[in-house]
Amino acid sequence: FLWSAIPHMKRPAGVTALTFFFLAGCAASGISSLSLLNPGGFLELMWRLNPRARVVFAGMGGWGVLLLAAVCAACGLAAAGLWRGRRWGYGLAAGLIAANLIGDAVNGALGTEPRALAGVPVAAALLFYLSSRRVREFFRENRGVPPPPPDG
Repeated sequence: FLWSAIPHMKRPAGVTALTFFFLAGCAASGISSLSLLNPGGFLELMWRLNPRARVVFAGMGGWGVLLLAAVCAACGLAAAGLWRGRRWGYGLAAGLIAANLIGDAVNGALGTEPRALAGVPVAAALLFYLSSRRVREFFRENRGVPPPPPDG
């Protein structure tokens, strides 16, 4: 099952927190994608948080919907992989965070979205956490190999 954990090694609390962070990203991007499919619908209220993003994504037409749907899928897969302790989940999560860091840095530097610079140290801290020995060991131990059967 997609969400069942592997019992080899106890999941670090930070990995659990990151799992829920990616689930929130999955929900936000999925709802955003759906709201673009139904302009003016009840989901339109969510764009009050970032009206500029609504203009950008709506201006992309169907590509905006597809982009947000892809982000939704990637975040959902990262959450599942992190929860299960899979190396591919670790790699996907690190890649998504690194892409976000680069995007925030570029948007901040170009002045497109100066507030995005606040995301740079957060993303850097998350990548630093993911590179910690405890986290790397968790993902090294949990490669999807079932534990050996008990003796006796």
